[in-house]
Amino acid sequence: MRVVALEEHYLDPELARHFTDSGPEGRDAKLRERLENVSDLRLREMDEAGIDLQVLSHSAPAAQRLDADASAKLAREANDRLQRTVEKSHGRFEAFAVLPTANPKAAADELERAVTRLGFKGAMIHGLTWIGAEKLFIDDKRFWPIFERAQALDVPLYLHPAVPHPAVVDAYYRDYLKEFPGLLTAAWGFTVETATQGIRMVLSGAFDAYPGLKVILGHLGESLPFSLWRIDMALARQGNRSTPFRDTFRNHFWITTSGAFSTPALLCCVMEMGVDRILFSVDYPFVPNPPGTQWMQGVPLSREDRVKILGGNAARLLKL
Repeated sequence: MRVVALEEHYLDPELARHFTDSGPEGRDAKLRERLENVSDLRLREMDEAGIDLQVLSHSAPAAQRLDADASAKLAREANDRLQRTVEKSHGRFEAFAVLPTANPKAAADELERAVTRLGFKGAMIHGLTWIGAEKLFIDDKRFWPIFERAQALDVPLYLHPAVPHPAVVDAYYRDYLKEFPGLLTAAWGFTVETATQGIRMVLSGAFDAYPGLKVILGHLGESLPFSLWRIDMALARQGNRSTPFRDTFRNHFWITTSGAFSTPALLCCVMEMGVDRILFSVDYPFVPNPPGTQWMQGVPLSREDRVKILGGNAARLLKL
C-alpha cells in the first residue's frame, strides 16, 4: 500500500528571516536541521519508516503574520523555491502553497498560480492572520475570496495551528508556561485555537456560499469529531439560529492523524466522520516518522480501511 503523509513541514530560510519569533525550530538545532533539509536526511527517514510521499507545507506561522504589502512577494518566492524542491524529488514530494492571507486578493491569486502553474495540491493556512493591530480568524469575510478560489480550483485548504491570540495566551495559559511551555502549543493551545477556526467557519455560512469548499484539519480534527454531537445538540436549543452544524462539518472537512497516534481517538473519528474522511499524517519533524507508521500497522481496522487512510483517501482528495 502506498503511504502518503500530508502534514509534513519544512522551513524556507529566506521566508523565516522575516519571522519576529523563530519558535521552537529556532531553538532546537536538530529540529531546525530537519525542517530545512528537503533532500537526503528527510528522504532517508521517510524510507526508514515506509513513507512513500510527503506533501510539504511551510511550518507556522508561514505568511500569516507578514505585512500585507510584503507578504505576496515573499510567499510567491517561497512557493517557487518549493516547486523546485518538489521537481527534484522525482515523485517523493508534493506541496501545499504558502498564502499571503493579509492580502486576500493576492492570496487567492497565488493559490491559483500555485495550483495551475506549479502543480501544488492546495494550501496551508496557519492560525490567525495579523493585519495591523487586528488578529483575525479565517472566517472573516475579507478572506472569502480565498474560499471562492479554492472551490473553483477544487483544492483543499489545510487549517493548521499557530500560537493563540495574545489575549488568550495571557488569560488561559500564562500561569503555567514557565514549567509547561508545551501547554501553549501542541498540548492544548493549538487545539483550542484551531478547533475554534473550524467551528467559526461552519457558523459563518462560508460553506453555504461555497458548497464545494474542502477543508483539512490535523491532529484528528483538533478534538471536534469527539464533540460534534454535543455541539450540534447545544446549537439546536432555543435562542440559536438554526444550523446543521454536524452535517456541515462532516460534509466539508477531512481530518489527519498528524501527531495523534491514539487508537481510541482514531476509532471515534472513524465512527463519527467515516473512514473516507481520514488521512494519514505524521507532523514531521515535530513528531518522528516511525511511531506513526508502526501504529497504523496495528490499528483494528480492515486492510481496505487502512489502505484508504494511509494513502487512498489522500490520492482522491489531492488528485495524486
